[in-house]
Amino acid sequence: MLASIASRFSRMVERYLPDAFVIAVIMTLIVFFAGWLMNISTPMALIQSWGEGFWTYLAFTMQMVMLLMTGMVLATVPFISRGLEKLAGFSHGKKMPYILVFLITSFAYFINWGLAVVVGAILAREVGKRNKEAHFPLLVASAYAPTVLYTAGLSSSIGLTVATEGHFLEDLMGVIPTSQTIFHPSTVLILIALVITMPVFIVLMAPKDKSAIIPYREGKSVFSGKKAKKESGVSTPAKKLETTPVLGIVSGAIGLVFIFSHFFNGGDLDLNIINLLFLSAGLFFHQSLGQFAGAFKEAATSISPIILQFPFYAGIIALLGSSGLGQLIIDGMASAASAGTFNVFSYWAAGFVNILAPSGGGQWALQGPLQIPAAIELGVDPAKTAMAVGWGDAWTNLIQPFWALPILSIVGLSIRHIMGYCILLSVWVGVLTSILIFLLY
Repeated sequence: MLASIASRFSRMVERYLPDAFVIAVIMTLIVFFAGWLMNISTPMALIQSWGEGFWTYLAFTMQMVMLLMTGMVLATVPFISRGLEKLAGFSHGKKMPYILVFLITSFAYFINWGLAVVVGAILAREVGKRNKEAHFPLLVASAYAPTVLYTAGLSSSIGLTVATEGHFLEDLMGVIPTSQTIFHPSTVLILIALVITMPVFIVLMAPKDKSAIIPYREGKSVFSGKKAKKESGVSTPAKKLETTPVLGIVSGAIGLVFIFSHFFNGGDLDLNIINLLFLSAGLFFHQSLGQFAGAFKEAATSISPIILQFPFYAGIIALLGSSGLGQLIIDGMASAASAGTFNVFSYWAAGFVNILAPSGGGQWALQGPLQIPAAIELGVDPAKTAMAVGWGDAWTNLIQPFWALPILSIVGLSIRHIMGYCILLSVWVGVLTSILIFLLY
């Protein structure tokens, strides 16, 4: 029954869902006109706010771009890409392809969501090549679905932000170590529950009728994930510098030693450390600086839609703040909450805001100053409130196409092909996570 519903719903979404950039522009207009209705005499003030907010998160954007790109480049290290191809060989039968792709990608999302984008995409592609019984759009959805888990992983934007000394809410909530957020037992339990149940839901959505299965077909992808071919021709001193492994190993080792020293001296995880870790590991394990630079260039091409759209969503965040619409949404939900339900309402509010502005860090900049004082006033642990917001942000990534763009560019599909399955899966994730946050947070 679920397979039939998923198939029909997916076809409907394919027909009516526009391109992701069109969605970003439409979201901008919706928020602008909603804010205008709330502040009917100040349209120019809203335009001014949007223009100023457009570039507000440039530093954070660069951190996120580096996080994604360093993860993608690391996934192209020869022994990692070969390992993914071997793993794809275990994808026999009708159920195992989806389970394998989901579980391996979930592990990668725990390590780094930038790494997971390429791990999931390459694995889905390799599995699709080997198993023609697998419905390829659902395979790709299986690779994207673990995006709901990233907030409990090592690249959790909110978890790492509040663990970073000097973060913008430090005076209010202090610096909160990852032992109280990402690695807290409650967070781990939610993570485990989702990892167990989500692949079951995905398998139930798989088409039963062979005629409905869309197999993998060689398509046009932006990011191949393959090792660059060596250039032929005369070997010059410049070429030798580009192809020698020594420079990459030494420069990567310096970064890795710094990171080891950072943790040895009691340092915690934050965005900059994660970025340096994956950049250094990529330099160390790639066979040359030329190969590393080539993979980095290819990764940059595949995330160009994110670079284009991120400022638009930053502008939306500014509109939500300046118009009072964001505060209205958040306060409206928080006013209905008690101490026992506050984090559940924080989760729902974050999920809704994320649809309008899909940026964990940017959303935290909007939602954190409103949620944390209310949490403290109610006697709610601010660390758990921060994680509830993080879970909400991750939850509706399933129905916000922004972060699916890199993975789709790798496999050569459109957002229309996977979004029907993702929307149905988001219903299950929302119900289960709401219950668990209520019981555990």
